[in-house]
Amino acid sequence: MSMRLIPTKIEIIRTSSDLSDLNHSVNMSSQKLLFYAGGIFVCYFYFGILQEKITRSKYGDDDEKFTFTLTLVCFQCIINAIFAKIMLSTFMKQGADTTTNKYYASCAFSYLGAMVASNMALQHINYPTQVVGKSCKPIPVMILGVLIGRKQYPLVKYLFVLMIVIGVGLFMYKDRPPTTIHSESLIGMGEILLLISLSLDGFTGAIQERMRSEHHTKSGHMMYSMNMWSILFSGLAVVFAGEVWMFLQFVEKYPYVLYNMLIFSVMSALGQLFIFLTVAEFGPLPCSIVTTTRKFFTVLASVIIFGNKLSNRQWMGTALVFAGLTLDSIYGKTKKH
Repeated sequence: MSMRLIPTKIEIIRTSSDLSDLNHSVNMSSQKLLFYAGGIFVCYFYFGILQEKITRSKYGDDDEKFTFTLTLVCFQCIINAIFAKIMLSTFMKQGADTTTNKYYASCAFSYLGAMVASNMALQHINYPTQVVGKSCKPIPVMILGVLIGRKQYPLVKYLFVLMIVIGVGLFMYKDRPPTTIHSESLIGMGEILLLISLSLDGFTGAIQERMRSEHHTKSGHMMYSMNMWSILFSGLAVVFAGEVWMFLQFVEKYPYVLYNMLIFSVMSALGQLFIFLTVAEFGPLPCSIVTTTRKFFTVLASVIIFGNKLSNRQWMGTALVFAGLTLDSIYGKTKKH
């Protein structure tokens, strides 16, 4: 009985064809990931520039400032809700949603509060400080995730979060000249608003964990319902605070701000779409690496475009923050057993 060891011509052609198909599939997958990553970079890069431009620019001869944070957030939530509804009606068929309104309302309240506090902080601090400060988000998310969401994390994750804390501390610490002892507080209003925003982020993450574990809430339903509840809360706040009338007067004087707000909100919604597509097709790890890298380049762009100068200590803190975020995205995802 003889055994044929030499492949036939047909087998060689078939193997070559299979390898060619595999290489083509890998190339297409890589191109798609690059396209999604590019979408995240472009959308949130422009989003960050517009956010600083809207909130920190001086308007007119009187150097007026944009102080309509509630209106800006409400406008952003309206665009996000419209975008989520379109996605759910077209290519994101996610079935029925069983999540209770109690969870959506409480989650939207903390989500909205975090956005408002974060935008208000920009009236007191520059954009790089806000980005680096908001990078502390894993800390309240972890703490409240354990207390409320009943989550468990590996020990190495706490190490990476400690790196982020040290980095943020180096970045946000204010040097005092030797001659001034009591002239300036180490923590200003901007930093306090960032702390409030981070705490509310932690509550949002913990409630979302409950929603996922108890109701298996899908991303499209979550995005749509949370933004709808946020529109309700922020709309009532805008009306009762009387901000809507002052905002309309402001827009009448500077109509171009409305265009900036529209593009700002569209960039936010498109950025969320690219993040969802990246997570759905390639998993959370590549998405985390892309978004972490994006934040660093946003800080760099803000320094170059708006002249927000950073000291050597702040650059060291920035590097430590993003090193911690990157290491956490690669090695901190394993569940504790």
